[in-house]
Amino acid sequence: MRARRARRTSAKIRGTAERPRLAVFRSNRFTYVQLVDDGARKTLAYASSVEASAGIKGEKGKIAAARLAGEMLAKRARDVGITRAVFDRRAYRYHGLVKAVADGARAGGLVI
Repeated sequence: MRARRARRTSAKIRGTAERPRLAVFRSNRFTYVQLVDDGARKTLAYASSVEASAGIKGEKGKIAAARLAGEMLAKRARDVGITRAVFDRRAYRYHGLVKAVADGARAGGLVI
């Protein structure tokens, strides 16, 4: 089922320079997020819960770190001049960490 979900989502999503693809990767410990221009095959901005977990005060947990990683990515995207993105959840379901990343990016000002 996961492979079918991955094929279905990747067939519909392409990132451009004006509206890059916001790709999410989850490992067992951390969440990684990047903005990718598929036409030029370049990563435009990057954030992870590794660096975000160091900035959490009072809150603990993977979901709080994933949300902060989304906010950090949105700030870095604004610095590069990007305001809109296409959300690529890959084969992951839209809940938990993936939803927290998207909510954090929206809270940071990125239009998804």
